[in-house]
Amino acid sequence: MKILILGAGQVGGTLAENLANEANDITVIDSDSTRLRELQDRLDIRTVQGKASFPTVLRQAGAEDGDMIIAVTNSDETNMVACQVAKLLYKTPTTICRVRANAYLAKSELFYQREQKKDLDSLRGFPIDVLISPEHLVTKHITRLIEYPGALQVLEFSKGLTRLVAIRATEGGPLVGHELSYLRTHMPKIDTRVAAIFRKNRAIMPQGDTVIEDGDEVFFIAASDHIRSVMSELQPLEKPYKRIFICGGGNIGQRLAHTLENRYQVKLLERDRERCVMLSENLRKTVVLEGNAANKDILLEENIENTDVFCAVTNDDEANIMASLLAKRLGARKVLTLINNPDYVDLIQGGDIDVAISPQQTTIGSLLTHVRRGDVVNVHSLRRGAAEAIEAIAHGDHRSSKVVGKRLDEIALPEGTTIGAIVRHNEVLIAHDHLRVQPDDHVILFLVDKTRIRDVEKLFQVGLTFF
Repeated sequence: MKILILGAGQVGGTLAENLANEANDITVIDSDSTRLRELQDRLDIRTVQGKASFPTVLRQAGAEDGDMIIAVTNSDETNMVACQVAKLLYKTPTTICRVRANAYLAKSELFYQREQKKDLDSLRGFPIDVLISPEHLVTKHITRLIEYPGALQVLEFSKGLTRLVAIRATEGGPLVGHELSYLRTHMPKIDTRVAAIFRKNRAIMPQGDTVIEDGDEVFFIAASDHIRSVMSELQPLEKPYKRIFICGGGNIGQRLAHTLENRYQVKLLERDRERCVMLSENLRKTVVLEGNAANKDILLEENIENTDVFCAVTNDDEANIMASLLAKRLGARKVLTLINNPDYVDLIQGGDIDVAISPQQTTIGSLLTHVRRGDVVNVHSLRRGAAEAIEAIAHGDHRSSKVVGKRLDEIALPEGTTIGAIVRHNEVLIAHDHLRVQPDDHVILFLVDKTRIRDVEKLFQVGLTFF
């Protein structure tokens, strides 16, 4: 695919790296020549310096014959206008736009939906095919972590029918020290599949005789109703969370408080007085506090030692890290920290900070969903981009498809790839060798080797006999 990426920041740069490694024709546009030079030194891509929304700059970058534009500059306005220019002047087939401001997102009529309006001449609003809101995605990510105490990552497939969960195996979990096959005898009524195990950052493809060790990062897939039962096999099950403390009242902090306040006791700490007033007017049950989270006295006064989850979600990585470390030292049970700088994520996660959340990796998954070939409806980037989970729909028949009509053990999966589950007519079928793929099945795959993504896509592309 010929893809134009507008913006060479953290998301744009990471996306360019992901897509360039998959043999796409990538051009990155940014006004920062230094950042473009850094990317070009590392990646096999084209770069164009200039303002991404200017028609001349888009033409120079090849918008006239581009397949897709992904607008992820730091300016919502630039992103929206660039998509409009590309669609109206250059008839770009697919425009993807990142928008952060709630003032825009709250007005859905500003954006047309591709499924509803086919005629470009009748468009009203910004012609954006796919709207990405990082704040919305991060809020969902954090909410799922709070719903499942002890999880490192919780990913949804097939509208929440099934979930892929990452959890740290710890001593005291019944399965720790045993072979995976023990799980079936211990929990005969619950079906699950372990998709991958990471031990000391090395991927292990699980077999029935694989022994789970203390400290393993285990990815398993199960129907949503069975998630907690499987988690209890890998670590002593934590009590449900009740008290949530949010540090930072920006877009993410406000969204998170709004999402959680009806189910949990929520406190939100914000240092800006005007912002505090606005938050207190818009949030119903959340207790809004004015102050600095790095102030030990404020945290003690608000009984931080009784807090179940401390979420640091300001725009300042250093402030988030310091506030989280202080809260943990003062007795907070679990600490979730928003980290924009990817170099910090591996550095801090797993110590005093329980889970480091990267907005870039959360956003990348949503973007990749629309780039993947074949009928791919979900993509999740895992382990800072090292692994990937995909939900693809099988089409065709036994003559035109490489998967339809075949038993799972007959499918020539690329090395490092496992099928975790199939969702058929809203029923979750955990992957077993005897299961056959049928047309329109949603197949959920896990890849520990991202370089094999093209081979996986080819499996789900239908041959000419289908047409």
